Amino acid sequence: MQNYLMCFPAPGNLLISYFIKFIAMLSFKLDDDFVMSYAQIKPDFGFNGLGQLTYYRTYSRLKDDGRNEEWFETVRRVVEGAYTIQKEHILSNELGWNNKKAQRSAQEMYDRIFTMKFLPPGRMLWALGTPIIHQKKIGQALFNCAFVSTEEMEKSISDAVKPFAFMMDMSMVGVGVGFDVLGAGQIEINKPTEGLEELVVIPDTREGWVASLEKLLFSYFAKNFGIQSGPVKFDYHKIRKAGLPIKGFGGVSSGPQPLQDMHERISALLDNLDGKNLSITALTDIMNLIGVCVVAGNVRRTAQIALGHAENAEYRRLKDYTWDNASQQYIGSNANRAMWGWASNNSVLVNNESEFSTLAAQTAINGEPGYIFMDNIQAFSRMCDPADYKDIKARGTNPCGEQSLESYELCCLIETFPSKAESLDDYMRTLKFAYLLGKTATLVNTTWHETNRVQKRNRRIGTSVSGVTNFLHHHSLNTFKVWLESGYKEIQRWDGIYSSWLCVPKSIKTTSVKPSGTVSLLAGVNPGCHFPENNYYTRRVRIAKTSHLVPILEKAGLNIEDDVVDASSKVVSFPVHTEGRNLSDVSIWEQTALAVFLQKYWSDNQVSCTVTFQPHEAKEISTILDYYRYDLKSISFLPKLEAGIYAQMPYEAISRETYLEMKANLKSIDFSAYDEDAVAEKFCSNDSCVI
Repeated sequence: MQNYLMCFPAPGNLLISYFIKFIAMLSFKLDDDFVMSYAQIKPDFGFNGLGQLTYYRTYSRLKDDGRNEEWFETVRRVVEGAYTIQKEHILSNELGWNNKKAQRSAQEMYDRIFTMKFLPPGRMLWALGTPIIHQKKIGQALFNCAFVSTEEMEKSISDAVKPFAFMMDMSMVGVGVGFDVLGAGQIEINKPTEGLEELVVIPDTREGWVASLEKLLFSYFAKNFGIQSGPVKFDYHKIRKAGLPIKGFGGVSSGPQPLQDMHERISALLDNLDGKNLSITALTDIMNLIGVCVVAGNVRRTAQIALGHAENAEYRRLKDYTWDNASQQYIGSNANRAMWGWASNNSVLVNNESEFSTLAAQTAINGEPGYIFMDNIQAFSRMCDPADYKDIKARGTNPCGEQSLESYELCCLIETFPSKAESLDDYMRTLKFAYLLGKTATLVNTTWHETNRVQKRNRRIGTSVSGVTNFLHHHSLNTFKVWLESGYKEIQRWDGIYSSWLCVPKSIKTTSVKPSGTVSLLAGVNPGCHFPENNYYTRRVRIAKTSHLVPILEKAGLNIEDDVVDASSKVVSFPVHTEGRNLSDVSIWEQTALAVFLQKYWSDNQVSCTVTFQPHEAKEISTILDYYRYDLKSISFLPKLEAGIYAQMPYEAISRETYLEMKANLKSIDFSAYDEDAVAEKFCSNDSCVI
């Protein structure tokens, strides 16, 4: 302690005061005996080892001693990280911290996460309790998703460049980002002025990559604002080589090539627009090229959604790479927009006056566009409640459509599993801690002051229900309605209590239904409000051939084969069985009606629902949109793929006999020898929004 005292030069009472504050600011810690009581308990991971693999591959961090975290250690890191954030907030605002109460609360949160009655988002499972959050203060790494508008690009050179920089910065920490195309037509593109060349040496940092994008776009946008700017030449030699580990965020480096490719493609795109306005197509292409750069090399995961007006023909044709050869005309004959156009899902902004027949015919082909009802988003919270216009400033959504967001706003989504609750009272108790974890995320700062302003004002969270169809297999729809309505009221009650304790505003919105993905695999439930493909199916997962997981999974008796698409990967097949009805039993109308039900009684943000339809149901899409335009905030549709339509499909139906045969060959998976850092999760893992 004497060494710490020497750090404080002030004498007497002031020294004592500083010392007391220093001790008080120490991180929150769970009781060791409590945590170790869980060390020998086997976690109830789902789906015959698939949930367990997902945990080790995606969330188990490599520790300093060279071994991977076990589940009880990951939960400890997450819970201690959350209560440390609370403690720092309370102490920094002189609000009075009670460690005894915090210990009781943290222990109950720990138990409910460990037993998977609720789970943090993948971002939190990966980053919370690490230096990323608590030393580097990159608060955005806790959040699932974001939205940025381009509608103010013409205001200044900073406003012109900023949306693209935001997209890249957030994507590089695993945040999925939605964007609109309202800035199209506002900026004239001009080639940089020869003779004013600038050499930029790019540092090997996230900030360095983002700054290089800003420099490049600045050089093409500058003349709009009376600024002379010359061509930018980049030096990439400081960027670490491909294959070297990335500290903090996990995985390995992709090397400089993806960044160089992005620079070259954006330059070619803008060179061909010299003297013309930035078009909807070009704006979207730049955003998509950023996404391709970020995910290149199978290192990072993110997602994008583009939002544009339904009436605009150019926007509606973004995924049609053949019309009038327009893409070849403006980006050059050596490029192909299909190489990056896949990077975003494209949805249309519609309202109560929209005409759906033309749009629905396009959706029927490949599932795009999706539909965002901005008038309902801005006017309503839950659709069973009167219009409150809380979200009148909302401008878009996250990539999977479950969160209404203002520009530069983030969202944090916590998943609860009513099918895993012992009773209604037990579920109400779970909601307290799920809500609290989401609210805690709103206390952190990000590296963007625009984001911090809207976050601190809105305190938006999304407490989600998942495994909805698992619950409905055992309970009536009316019982579910009672649980949802009771749960919504309970969350509002706790929001009043905890907002008062933290001395922050109540959350503008608190509930969502996310599509889920890897997190629901951990718990062994169906994702979000979706029905399973079949009651018996094979779930395939791709892992790198070089991964230390390969021999572990082979030893467990799982079927592993070479990836027919990616020569660097293996494909692992897991047998899965779920009870209840599947997509073969449920119509396009019932799937939509369930989304409407959840939008009415649970979600004051949105419901992310991808409705799977059979070929003969495609003609129903327009009618469904007509009937439910007053009840929905977002919806998307996806044609059901026939079994075996392509090799190694993620989901493929199998017979009960095949399932039992595959399961009989399985042995317990022993991960004790596993020793490599996880790769950050796929951002939101339904079939339509993952990059």
